[in-house]
Amino acid sequence: MKKIVLSILLAIGLATPTTSFADSVVGDVIVTLGSDLTEQQKQDLLKEMNVPDNVQTVTVTNEEEHKYLGDYIPKAQIGSKAISSSKIQIEKKGSGLEVQTNNINWVTDEMYLNALMTAGVKDANVYVTAPFEVSGTAALTGLIKAYEVSTDKAIPEDVKQVANQELVETAKLGDKIGDENASALIAKVKEQMSENGVPKNDQELREMIEQAAKDLQINLSEDDINNLILLFNNMINVNINWDEVGNQLDKAKDKISKFLESEEGQSFLQKLKEFFSSIIDAIASFFQ
Repeated sequence: MKKIVLSILLAIGLATPTTSFADSVVGDVIVTLGSDLTEQQKQDLLKEMNVPDNVQTVTVTNEEEHKYLGDYIPKAQIGSKAISSSKIQIEKKGSGLEVQTNNINWVTDEMYLNALMTAGVKDANVYVTAPFEVSGTAALTGLIKAYEVSTDKAIPEDVKQVANQELVETAKLGDKIGDENASALIAKVKEQMSENGVPKNDQELREMIEQAAKDLQINLSEDDINNLILLFNNMINVNINWDEVGNQLDKAKDKISKFLESEEGQSFLQKLKEFFSSIIDAIASFFQ
């Protein structure tokens, strides 16, 4: 729960189109399965996700992965099999988007959140998993596909491409500056766009990115900045409701505050204090 709530704050994203699972009701569950899973693996994952026998399933193929990720990731990195799978449970309007992962070693919770929000998915609990450690790229393709099936409404191809580009660029940047830093930086720039408006040109966008990095004490290379300029320009060119970006941020802050004030949050903070205290004691004992 702690990581999920933190992820929401780090991954404030876009919300377009604004419709969210219009043809579904609260509690509805949809499962996406990689097409290259064995029958036993499918059954094990369905059991792990604790879904009913008649749950609606959507299959994701490796060809679909290459279609949406091929422009951003080398073919070898995408691989030849679609393995990662997921569960989406529809929540009440305004509840926000939460993500939890298992056996996913490249795409983080924050990255899924950002990409899903960019694609217009919200008000749902998402669980991404695999029978063994995988990159997790197939899951995003499946989640977007499941959203289309659920709403019976196609997501524009340019929105899909931007969501996948964002996922990949954030993951690549995370390899350099750390996953949390990368997700926080993406969220920070989006927040600035929501509050101050879309930059008028590349220079203004560059300044916004550099200021966000400075605020977060993150060092970016020139290549990093250029890649982010390209990414955010592509986002700007997609139909985005920037007011909704601000609303998503407010929801995230509310969730953080409520969690920290809750019994679980207080317990978490106490354990955190005890953890750091034990480290300090261990260091002191070492020098003594």
